[in-house]
Amino acid sequence: MNSAVVRGLLVRGMVAGLGAAVPALVFAHLVGEGPVDAAIAFESAGSHEHGEELVSRTVQSTAGLATGMLVFVVAVGGIAALVFCFALGRVGRFSAWATAALTSLAAFVLVYLVPMLKYPPNPPAVGNPDTIGQRTALFFLMIVLTVLLGIGAVLLGRRLAPGRGNGNASVLAGLAFAAAVTVAMVFLPSGDNVPKGFPAVDLWEFRLVSLGIQAVLWTGFGLFFGYLADRVLEPGPMASRVPAPAA
Repeated sequence: MNSAVVRGLLVRGMVAGLGAAVPALVFAHLVGEGPVDAAIAFESAGSHEHGEELVSRTVQSTAGLATGMLVFVVAVGGIAALVFCFALGRVGRFSAWATAALTSLAAFVLVYLVPMLKYPPNPPAVGNPDTIGQRTALFFLMIVLTVLLGIGAVLLGRRLAPGRGNGNASVLAGLAFAAAVTVAMVFLPSGDNVPKGFPAVDLWEFRLVSLGIQAVLWTGFGLFFGYLADRVLEPGPMASRVPAPAA
């Protein structure tokens, strides 16, 4: 794959990230505001300090949410596009659409789902602010470990495939990944910092919403980027790609 194609896919990855942010933002605004408001109400009820907010709740839930989401998706969209360029043709004989879908699924699992099992997200205003730096560092450490273990599982699967077949190799690599992640979770320190008395229902709803936002985001990215990548790698009308019937 030449550098011009890689650059084109990189740009389209960032564009696809922007496109995927739209349904994710709609989902976050419609479904996520309730748990966040409940968390802020809990904090306000237990706090006697009523200082003036530097940023209003309205700005946080509109412009603030959109800005944070857009910066995030542009960055990860470009990174995912580069991963796609590396994976295309190396993880199986998949089309651009299928490779984009697999890239999105891997990003969702490795960057969010698995790290969330160890360090689940907490609503804003919940937890000790003095530990934010430590909790953030632990979460990113878990992301790095999960990504590295995921890469190791792919390499292990490729090495085992010639002797054991693709199916058995994939199962063994998956089991090795799960075992290594479990060990990492056991030895890493706990990040639980939810105050006593916080409603379990509100906490559960917030974490489900966070999971839903990421699922919507990565599903949208896979669809948008798959379409854009297909146009770059297979230009021309669809009819021209249909193979002629065998004589």
